[in-house]
Amino acid sequence: MAMPLEGIRVLDWTQWQQGPVSTVILADMGADVIKIEHRERGDPGRGMKSIMGVMSKRDLPVNTYFESQNRNKRGITLDLGKVKGREVFHRLAKGADVLVHNFRKHVPAKLGVDYETLSALNPRLVYAVGSSFGPEGPEAGDTAMDLIAQARSGIMFTTGPLREGPRPVQGGLADQVGATHLALAVMGALLARERTGRGQMVEVSLLGSMIWFQQLHVQLSLSVDRTISAGDRKRQRNPLWNHYPCSDGRWIMLSMLQSDRYWTDFCRALGREDLAADPRFANMAARGENARVVIEELDTTFLTKPRSEWMQILREGGDFIFGPVNTYLDFLDDPQVLANRYIADFEHPTAGTVKIVNHPFHFSETPAAVRLPAPEFGQHTEEVLLEAGYSWEEIENLRRDEVI
Repeated sequence: MAMPLEGIRVLDWTQWQQGPVSTVILADMGADVIKIEHRERGDPGRGMKSIMGVMSKRDLPVNTYFESQNRNKRGITLDLGKVKGREVFHRLAKGADVLVHNFRKHVPAKLGVDYETLSALNPRLVYAVGSSFGPEGPEAGDTAMDLIAQARSGIMFTTGPLREGPRPVQGGLADQVGATHLALAVMGALLARERTGRGQMVEVSLLGSMIWFQQLHVQLSLSVDRTISAGDRKRQRNPLWNHYPCSDGRWIMLSMLQSDRYWTDFCRALGREDLAADPRFANMAARGENARVVIEELDTTFLTKPRSEWMQILREGGDFIFGPVNTYLDFLDDPQVLANRYIADFEHPTAGTVKIVNHPFHFSETPAAVRLPAPEFGQHTEEVLLEAGYSWEEIENLRRDEVI
């Protein structure tokens, strides 16, 4: 069965996280992604020795940092510092639909693989750049990584009360957000090419993506001219837009913005009709004025039963909007996660059966799929060069000259 991006060839000249994640999105949807790495150094992500305190070689069957970001790709090595290396790159670019890179502004031009050069060779090429701060401005050529983008985008002041100071989000959030927007821009440029017949250059930055990611919050802060941070759970003005601890140490999240619509039935389901009858909690405004009191009452109530029991009570008690507050390991028992295969088993050639974060796409006619593990270093070099028209003799010469 055909895949959404089947037939699209992508040259992936990226490293670390932002770039590789953008291309793994394309690869999961069927694009033929060719990862180009320096013939000696490779993608530095291959050498990650620890991830959030977990040792990659000691505690992990595979390097999850590199593996998850480079699955479904073919890999080649190439030295762009050599003339023959650039010639190989140019030949590959002539037959490609997309090139993605996340190097600093001056690097492509220095190596002769900038947009002007490659678009002259292939006018249909979509040339996609994942940058730090955007194409314009005094820092357009500067480099950054995830934490710099988080810090500069303001999100670190939204993850807790202002008095507690800035707090980053773990897991490379800015890289993931930047990568997703970069992949979206690539697909937009491919669609435009179908209409115009020409490729173009697109650029998506970590900073711009993180600001867009927080659009609602940023717009609100700009409108009232003050920083709006996460509030104190104990002072949440709508107690039905809050999370509560249960007797088993797990938490439940309520998400009912129109709280007056639910309040009476909700109190009845909890066996707390007294709260519905209390004039201090009669409507949304009153509950907001007495937020601390009503939240303390709900805390006391939810602590009387385990979360699973409360989930069943609320499921049977009315049309409430609620859900579990999961840890990552809770995904393994979450029926929605399992039913939609958001976490799936994958047969890795060296590690055996491993759990992977699956793609989130559901196409009725052209399904996406995880088909291949991340490539071994230079695994597909000969295969790709043969497809590009090189003979075995030419490939051996390139190897002898330390180009590949």
